[in-house]
Amino acid sequence: MFFVFPFFPFMTINNMKKVFLSLLLVSFSAILVACGGDDSNDIPAATNSLSVDKKSVTVPAGGGTATVVVTSSREWGSYTSDAWLTVSPDGALTSPVTVTIKAEANSTSAARQGTVTIMSGAAYETITVEQAAGEGGGSSQYDAPEGYQLVWNDEFDKGLALSSEWTHEVQGAGWVNNELQTYVNKVSPNGNPVTELENGLLKIHCFKEGGKIYSGRVYAKVNQGWTYGYFEARIKLPKGKGTWPAFWMMPVGNDWNTNPWPMCGEIDIMEEVGCVPNEVSSSLHTQDYNHTKNTQKTHAMRIADAEGAFHVYALEWTPDAITTYVDGKVQLAVTKADLGSGHNQWPFHYAFYPILNLAWGGSWGGMYGVDESALPVTMEVDYVRVFQK
Repeated sequence: MFFVFPFFPFMTINNMKKVFLSLLLVSFSAILVACGGDDSNDIPAATNSLSVDKKSVTVPAGGGTATVVVTSSREWGSYTSDAWLTVSPDGALTSPVTVTIKAEANSTSAARQGTVTIMSGAAYETITVEQAAGEGGGSSQYDAPEGYQLVWNDEFDKGLALSSEWTHEVQGAGWVNNELQTYVNKVSPNGNPVTELENGLLKIHCFKEGGKIYSGRVYAKVNQGWTYGYFEARIKLPKGKGTWPAFWMMPVGNDWNTNPWPMCGEIDIMEEVGCVPNEVSSSLHTQDYNHTKNTQKTHAMRIADAEGAFHVYALEWTPDAITTYVDGKVQLAVTKADLGSGHNQWPFHYAFYPILNLAWGGSWGGMYGVDESALPVTMEVDYVRVFQK
């Protein structure tokens, strides 16, 4: 029996010793098991439990840190083959231990991904570290307002399905706004996708199956979100009487008992209903300004080919103002001074997460009825990008 000792660039000497000893222990245990047969005096192979509280973390383009809690029943060590990442501490005897992963600033024009591996004996856990593009091309390759840096994006050009940074909503028909669709996690009962990646696009499908309408509603970074920034998506809207596509935002980790809708706030960057084709709108909803009182702050504009062609829908959100855009042209512009600074007027002071969905029917999308002969329909998204100052 033999084993090959792997070479990991940028490992410390102590880490190399730990990995070597771990591999030696695994090999020795295997020899004991192979040679011992059923003899009751055989020495059992060592067992170990190892876990981390996060399998992926995100660090800013300008450099920064993220923490992961390591829990192990035995001594453990760590290594990374990425020169721009360091880990502290890189091993310990005690448990649990909070490990700090530090990333250098990204000076390249592309987002990058690295890994940190935690090892203890034969057990190991791999943590993915993601970092947005830096100033070496970073935000300048995108048409963002001056002073903003790209902090997160999805170009939908990797794989065939959404990454773990997205969360599918699962809800039955009638859940909100009397909408007719059932939202499912990735696929319908018959296995048909409600979301898929194809040719660099996210496609959100709405279709009829077994007498029900199925569709997709997905959240980006639902447990993290962002407080303030410039949010942008390039979207092609579907056609059909009954469609209700949207790109919008809701608050992270909201307590619906103490801060219910609309008190919590809602930012609608883009909505359109197929019964009023090619008219896209933006709205804000708060306790004092919302559609149930007909006081919501809304603006609509007609785009000749919103249905069937790609357009860029964006939001710039600062502590004192919210402005939405269509292809760089101002759609809705509201300030805290306009609405008032109280929570019931301006609840936009905590993190919100982006939402993409394609609803069917409902109080607005179905206000003139629906035409099921239009199904299936698809909303296409070229990218979603988030910038911050």
